[in-house]
Amino acid sequence: MKDLLVFLAEGFEEIEALTIVDVLRRADLKVDTVSVKDRLEVKGAHGVTVLADKAFDEINIEDYRAMYIPGGQPGATNLMNDKKVLECANVFNDEERKVIAICAGPQVLDAAGLLKDGKFTCYPGVEKRLKVKDPQDAAVVVEENIITAMGPALAILLGVKLVEVLVSKEKAEEVAEGLLLPQLKKFI
Repeated sequence: MKDLLVFLAEGFEEIEALTIVDVLRRADLKVDTVSVKDRLEVKGAHGVTVLADKAFDEINIEDYRAMYIPGGQPGATNLMNDKKVLECANVFNDEERKVIAICAGPQVLDAAGLLKDGKFTCYPGVEKRLKVKDPQDAAVVVEENIITAMGPALAILLGVKLVEVLVSKEKAEEVAEGLLLPQLKKFI
């Protein structure tokens, strides 16, 4: 079984998508980036074009333990408007597999009916577009199988949290050390 499915749509936030892929692969987790279109090239919100590992039609969602929605605009809106992505989120949730989103990505989870009032976080201002209310002022929020994070600068923290959730606290600490995260205290 693979560990994480990362959905990419035109206009995705590069930091949020690629940081998660990088951090999880450092922990030897199996991660696939998946274009929701029929082509593998996907252009990010800041003009960076990446080559996804697979197109949506090439995957079997049953092969993954978790799915991830990066933010960015119009990327998150493009994912929110994709019926296949919403269906996938509901299947993962129904099977109590991990459903993860960051920044504007929680709007996808909101559209799928997966968020609960006060039990999520998102980029400040995104909550105005959601049906649910009262996001937490937190870097990362874990609510059962739903995991949300606030935004770009916090992507590395989300990545380390996902290593903890998918592997172990010890592996997350090892990855954090390798990334020099403990050193940040000196500089902030």
